[in-house]
Parts: sequence; structure tokens; C-alpha cells
Amino acid sequence: MIPLPPSGTAPFALSVLDNAHTAVGRTAQESFSEIITLAQLAERRGYQRFWMSEHHAMPAAATSSPQMMLSRLTGETQRIRLGAGGIMLPNHPPLVIAEQFGMLEALAPGRIDLGLGRAPGTDAPTAAALRRGRSANDEFPQQVLELLGFLGDDFPQDHPYRNVHAVPGPWQAEQNRVSRPTSPQVWILGSSPYSAQLAGRLGRPYAFALQFGDADIVSAMRLYRESFRPSEMLDEPHSLVSVGVVAHDDPEEARRQSASAAMAMLRMLQRKTYSLLPPEEVEAYPATPQEQHILDAYTQRFVHGTGAEVADVLEHLHAQTSVDEVMLVVMGYSRRVQARTVELIADHYELPEL
Repeated sequence: MIPLPPSGTAPFALSVLDNAHTAVGRTAQESFSEIITLAQLAERRGYQRFWMSEHHAMPAAATSSPQMMLSRLTGETQRIRLGAGGIMLPNHPPLVIAEQFGMLEALAPGRIDLGLGRAPGTDAPTAAALRRGRSANDEFPQQVLELLGFLGDDFPQDHPYRNVHAVPGPWQAEQNRVSRPTSPQVWILGSSPYSAQLAGRLGRPYAFALQFGDADIVSAMRLYRESFRPSEMLDEPHSLVSVGVVAHDDPEEARRQSASAAMAMLRMLQRKTYSLLPPEEVEAYPATPQEQHILDAYTQRFVHGTGAEVADVLEHLHAQTSVDEVMLVVMGYSRRVQARTVELIADHYELPEL
């Protein structure tokens, strides 16, 4: 089983996911500096993991390459697990990802997570620019198996890649006559029965992305546990749910920040630029009745309120799903509010300060 740190009074381990939101009026450089600060805060407040996502051609999401930011974070943190949540594997050759995350694991042994997803992380034209073919999603299971083969250096003798080795990795250690290195912890990400069953069949931990919509997480978790086969990594199922969260001392401010994220989703649905606007601009927007319905739906979809109110929702979600971990996807226009979210939830659950 994956070891978890002390979690205070929480019935689950707590982690943080940062989408590297830049927002209108903020540069990428400013956001990257604030991401480092947030990762250090999450580590100091006792969170289990700090993950970053992969998106492309979106002005409000600056991590087209989360592994590059993770490289910086290995030197800015000491204990917290760092990961990609996730790498959209059909966008990349599996060998390249194995090499990159082998390097990260060498920089921070025992602290690297590699979450794998199959969505493009962008729109159709950008997916085409990434040289992503129409069959990319169908090829995802085979890509995952190739990646695991490179990470473990354990392809069968008759495999065409048997003599292709990811460096750094086990093969290099053997050639250099040193002990076998640790490997990144590989997760399967998703929000559907497909991903749940794949994670179960491979015996890997499963992370369900609830922030994307009203997907049926209860059925997905049931399918994951029913299809689970023990592996060299896991003896029994291990699951995580990520959910968009805004916590603030003032619940009205939490709602306003959630509305900024909702407006970004509305713009994306309308095929406009995905941008995070200041709450004042969102409130002044002359929405049509249909637009207002979408804005209200997304505002409510992101969990917002005081620390105690957010925790109540998280505990209800845990009661429904029995997940082992809950990952806070920090939302909203303000980076200060995102940091406050991390602090308030840590305070509520009395996470041990490290």
C-alpha cells in the first residue's frame, strides 16, 4: 500500500494541484514564482503531494510542460511528493517521458509521481499541432505499457524495444554497477469507467478528476476496485479524487473567486480564449439567461465557502467514494486566495506543521 503521512483529523490524506493559472494582469514569471511559494506552503502545512497539470495554447494555464516546473520544485522543496497530474501521454513518445521522469526521480528520489491521462489538454486545432492522431486515445493503453516497460527496463526478450533503455533508469544503474534507483510512482488519471478499469487491470493507483464535470465517480470507483489486480506496486486499490476548491474566511469572496473560474469555463465552451478574469469584470458581465445558467452551474461545481464549509463537502464526497486521498485543485483569480485555501483546510484538519 502507498504510505501516507499523518493527516491530522482528516479521514483522508490531503494534496494540492496547481494548474499554473496566470489570470488577466499577471505574467507567467509571476505565476511561476507564486507556484514555488504555494508548493513550499503545502509542504510546510503537511500536505501529501503537490501536482501540476499539462495544458497547451491556453493563456490562463502556463504549464505546457509540468515536468520543467517540477524540476525547479525538486530544489525548492524537501519532503512533499511532486508530480504531474497529469502528463497527457498521447502527446508524447513514452520513451521521452520515461527519461524525463527518470531524471526527476534522480533529482528527488522517492518523491516523484507520474499521473497519466489521455485527453489532449487543449482544443482540436492545438491537438493537431501536437501531431496527435485521431487514434491517440485508442492507443493509450499500449502507450502506458510501453512507458512502464521503459521505467522498469523489463520488456520481454522478444519485444522490439528490449534493447532500448531509458536513461537515467535501472539499465544505467546496472551498467554503472550501482544500486537500482527508485522509480516514479505511476498513476492512471481519468473521469470515466474506461480509466477506472484500466487502472484496476494494471494494478496502479487511480486519480479521478471531478473538477471537470458531474461524472459518475461512485460507479468509477466501484469499477476500479472490482477490476483491480495486485501488481508489484500495489497489493490493494488506492484512489484519489481531485476537486476544484476555493476556501476563504469570507464565504462571499470564495464565491466570487469561484465565479471567475466559472467564467473561464464559459469562455472555453464558447470557443473564446480561456482566461481568468477579475471578479469585478465577471460581476459586470451582461450574461444572457443561458450564459448565467452555465456560470451558476460551474460556480456551484467548484466547492467554495469557509474552511469548515468546504471540509463538509469533502467529507461527504469521501463518504460516497471511500477514496484514500483528496486533492485540492486550487481555483480562483487571486493567488492569495489560493494560498488561503491551502491554509484554511490545513487548519481545519489540524495537519501537522513540518
